[in-house]
Amino acid sequence: MRPSLGWVGIVRLGLVQAALGSVTVLTISTLNRVMVVEWSLPALLPGALVALHYAIQALRPRLGHGSDMGGRRTPWIIGGMVALATGGLIAALGTSMMGASLLPGLLVSVIGFSLVGLGVGSAGTSLLVLMAARVAARRRAPAATILWLMMIAGIAVTACCAGMLLDPFSPRRLVGFTAVVACAALVVSVLAVWRLEGNAPTIPVVRQDGAGFVVAMRQVWAEPQARRFAAFVFVSMLAYSAQEMVLEPFAGAVFRMTPGGTAGLTGLFHAGVLGGMAGVALCCAIAGEFRTRAMRVCTVGGCAASALGLTGLAGAALAGPAWPLHTTVFLLGIANGAFAVSAIGAMMGLASAGRASREGVRVGLWGAAQAFAFAAGGLAGTGLIDATSLMIAGPAVAYATVFGVQALVFALAARMALGVFQPRDDRVGGPALAVSQAG
Repeated sequence: MRPSLGWVGIVRLGLVQAALGSVTVLTISTLNRVMVVEWSLPALLPGALVALHYAIQALRPRLGHGSDMGGRRTPWIIGGMVALATGGLIAALGTSMMGASLLPGLLVSVIGFSLVGLGVGSAGTSLLVLMAARVAARRRAPAATILWLMMIAGIAVTACCAGMLLDPFSPRRLVGFTAVVACAALVVSVLAVWRLEGNAPTIPVVRQDGAGFVVAMRQVWAEPQARRFAAFVFVSMLAYSAQEMVLEPFAGAVFRMTPGGTAGLTGLFHAGVLGGMAGVALCCAIAGEFRTRAMRVCTVGGCAASALGLTGLAGAALAGPAWPLHTTVFLLGIANGAFAVSAIGAMMGLASAGRASREGVRVGLWGAAQAFAFAAGGLAGTGLIDATSLMIAGPAVAYATVFGVQALVFALAARMALGVFQPRDDRVGGPALAVSQAG
């Protein structure tokens, strides 16, 4: 059995997560805003491209099974980051081409967004499985916090830098900035995982397990806790996803912000997420042996507070520039961060619960649930904006409608969380262990 990762190893994996977030925030938020505001294209177009990138991530269970069979995660992490960095640059190039020629730019963007989806699916799934397998149970909750704090930090830093460096906007500036971010993300990731896992298989038992992917998937789906957690992930991420697609276009259309201004707003949102995650870590540290109950409260409360924050954004759409938009977005980020890190802490424990040597498939299942939710949420959100705008003059009501629907879905996620996180003993070493006992 390989030794567990210490804090330095956990931080190194967090660097990979930060690099992953730095590339995806540009493709999902900034490129989306450029298509809608600068090029005046229908919001459904970037929504479809982002949905494509999430649809590709339906391969997560299969990618996870591949790393299970090989016994090592590092090649899948590095290969995924190569695909992600390449895809992000190609997507930026395609978006810049759309201003002059829509069809060629769209075709290039399809290739780029597809590679981004493949890269996120491969690197993200194997990274989480490696951490779940090599982090001691007592460190899983703080490790989840570190992992996602660093991811959000990468997103926030990239978005804030974009806010400063993309004004005045030009297609060449967009492609150049994306190229720098993509290259930096790839270099950081390779250095972070270099010799971290070792050369021997992490889970040699997998080589003795001859079950194919279909059999492995059926075995995981037969686990009640895995199914319940997948359902919660889908609903909560469905609520979360649409706001990510519409926030920057909303700020540009209703509040007349520049590309740099809306990118900065995304950075502020993710700074709020960072604060929410840090707050959960602090609460769990204070809770001591009752940290499981604290994590459950943070998950349910974070979903409920997110519903309130989205209701505030609906009010902002109707009130216009007089509304304290930046404050609302920051508070929404705090609520999102609280529920996200609590759920991830549970996921890390559940990854090893159930049948042995199925960690990759299990995490892949939840990743696929998230991907489907993001694809559906992005398409539904952008499509609803276009449909409502056609029926009602002005974008304000369209955005208010989308934010209102998201608030209702987040309220449903809060109700589901009450049933998913049912620990038997609040005195165990963390939320992941308690939840895994219920399965």
